[in-house]
Amino acid sequence: MSLTDPVASPSPIPVVYVVDDDPVARKSVSFLVGILDVEVCPLESAESFLAAYRPGLPNCLILDVRMPGMSGMELQSELLRRQIDIPIIFVSGHGDIPMAVRAMQSGALDFLTKPYSDQDLLERVQKALRLDVERKQRRRQQAAVRARLALLTQREVDVLQLVVKGMTNKEIAQSLTISVKTVETHRARVMEKMRAESLAGLCAAIQAAQQPA
Repeated sequence: MSLTDPVASPSPIPVVYVVDDDPVARKSVSFLVGILDVEVCPLESAESFLAAYRPGLPNCLILDVRMPGMSGMELQSELLRRQIDIPIIFVSGHGDIPMAVRAMQSGALDFLTKPYSDQDLLERVQKALRLDVERKQRRRQQAAVRARLALLTQREVDVLQLVVKGMTNKEIAQSLTISVKTVETHRARVMEKMRAESLAGLCAAIQAAQQPA
């Protein structure tokens, strides 16, 4: 197994949330998205979405902009506040460019103005689900690397930091005032604990773990 391989498990069925206060629009979009291999969760309000949301599954959100109570834009702000990272596809019956720009700047994946084609929506849903799967996989890999890093002793961390910088065993030994043999021992333990198959793989995983998820 490589350093960042996730544990193999059956792929869960993605969930597509359709949030729209208009029952006709909600039913129509839900029926369309239902042709994909997904679970569709139609909801009538932003508040009902917050109650129904399941964070562990691959998912995306098709969100109407204007709704009674909490609007779509307000829900986006609330999700950001709660650090809920779900790909959002806004739909609107109004060509409001400033609103679209604001939504995209706040992290929305797309902003569709009605009427839009069925194919456009389906393609964006598929893109959103791919993005969410990739994000979740990257976070799992980062968590696995960080958990293995936590198993290292302080001296092993010292050696690892210098290894990642490209220093040789001799240079590391001089820097830490230890023998080359001791460096080799720590280095071998680092590779074992990190489950690294190569130095290049180790360096790539450490770098990836330090990147924003």
